[in-house]
Amino acid sequence: MFTYHTTRYILPIMYKPTIRACYVGNFVGALINNLPPLLFVILIHDFDLSFEQMGRLALINFSIQIMVVLGTSRLVDRYGVRPFITLGHLLAFLGLVFFAFAPRLFPGHPYMGLMLATVVFSSGVGLLELLLSAIVQSVPSDAKAAAMSLLHSFYAWGLIAVVLGTSLMLAIFKSSNWPIIVLIWSIVPLWNFFNFMKVPLAPPIPDTHRTATKTLTTSPFFLLVVLGIALGGAAEIIMSQWTSAYAETTLGLSKSMGDLLGLCLFAALLGTGRMLYGKYGKKIDPWQVMFWGSLFATLCYLVAALAPNPIISLIACASCGLGVALLWPGSITSAANHFPLAGASMFAILAAGGTSGGAIGPWLIGLIADAVPANFILSPLRVGMLVGTLFPLAMVICLLALRALDKRNQEAKGVGIMGSGSESI
Repeated sequence: MFTYHTTRYILPIMYKPTIRACYVGNFVGALINNLPPLLFVILIHDFDLSFEQMGRLALINFSIQIMVVLGTSRLVDRYGVRPFITLGHLLAFLGLVFFAFAPRLFPGHPYMGLMLATVVFSSGVGLLELLLSAIVQSVPSDAKAAAMSLLHSFYAWGLIAVVLGTSLMLAIFKSSNWPIIVLIWSIVPLWNFFNFMKVPLAPPIPDTHRTATKTLTTSPFFLLVVLGIALGGAAEIIMSQWTSAYAETTLGLSKSMGDLLGLCLFAALLGTGRMLYGKYGKKIDPWQVMFWGSLFATLCYLVAALAPNPIISLIACASCGLGVALLWPGSITSAANHFPLAGASMFAILAAGGTSGGAIGPWLIGLIADAVPANFILSPLRVGMLVGTLFPLAMVICLLALRALDKRNQEAKGVGIMGSGSESI
């Protein structure tokens, strides 16, 4: 029989295919969340849609994810992970196929078809958002913070791949053939569906040992973390969802420049920040990284909204990726290490928190942009970006509240709640 020391190092080798499948799963999440925004301008022109309608697709996407993660967490604890993680990939595949054929299936109301397809693939991504972090956290290892950061870095690398791949395919197939591009991308979740049919999964935490949901929802620390992940999610997703359209319609730049210099660089900095923390996180106070990152993201939003030079605005959009890099994964790992025996319910609440920010933020930007008068001093999406500044700024306040709570508990617990290095994040 293996000792604990041996198990800690042998089991991760056994679970390497599982971890790789989780990385691909986060790639699928990046694909689903970011492929439609890359097509926003094409869809607006082809079907005479508004900014608000495009923002509404993002709202539907993330709202459905919230409902799925909150509605299935107890079922996951009862029936296990595999049925739901495979179902998530299958729904992501079917939703993309539906999205591609929506104009043909609903010739008189293509937007209705796009919304219904969004509901389908969003349901799949909701299951992925709930389960991928939980699967990685459950794998026996002494480097969970690094694994979690690397998992979420694959969202950024996935975003880069989606932008580059979509840009290349648009050049090959032309914008009028965008459904072909969506169908090609649908192969990825289908492939990972078969991966999760066979990879090993760690056993769940027994009911008798699992932290009660009531314990989580009555903890001031946990509630602040949920608020923080919502604000961080909004700050991240607004920029990833709107940079492409912002560069093309407001800054007057070409789509390729907006996607490559703006969105790809945003994703590269997002992923680099997460990978660097995964490698050096044990030596760095996570609160400091999140706090200064939030301040930097606030500055980036302001420059993106107000800079007269379009290149400077676009660089500010891209640079925001570094500022928001740790806000989402840092929050998850912090909660997971503070409540190590929590089950799927904890990850459901965290996923719902982050996804709620991702739902409200992009939709709010589109809503505000449509409401801006034509003769206003700033263009509609510049006003939207200016409003987006409120999310990272509120994250700064949330982190200060966490630090104040930390100080109140230091004497009683002997260490800070946020701690330093990988002890808490």
